[in-house]
Amino acid sequence: MNVAWLYLILAGICEIGWAFGLKYSEGFTKPVISVVTVAVMIVSFILLAQAMKTLPLGTAYAIWTGIGAAGTAILGMFFLGEPKDIMRILCLLMIVAGVVGLKFFSEQQ
Repeated sequence: MNVAWLYLILAGICEIGWAFGLKYSEGFTKPVISVVTVAVMIVSFILLAQAMKTLPLGTAYAIWTGIGAAGTAILGMFFLGEPKDIMRILCLLMIVAGVVGLKFFSEQQ
């Protein structure tokens, strides 16, 4: 795995972090959590921008949002008591499959 993919994965993990930060900042009314959330957002965007220097735009953006969306939903199920019904899980698996597919097919280019 080259460094661009590492940047992209870290950017996606940061996206999960700032999504949770948005939840816990309560509309940016909690100053410390709000500042941390914005800092993680900035780091996420910087890492995404670094990854996009090498990776195709569509691939990088789709994987970044996929990691963020699936990761946030999965952690929400485990830590926030969000629904864990089978259709929701199947949809998340499709997102994960799409992210893995984009990575796999991007490396063949």
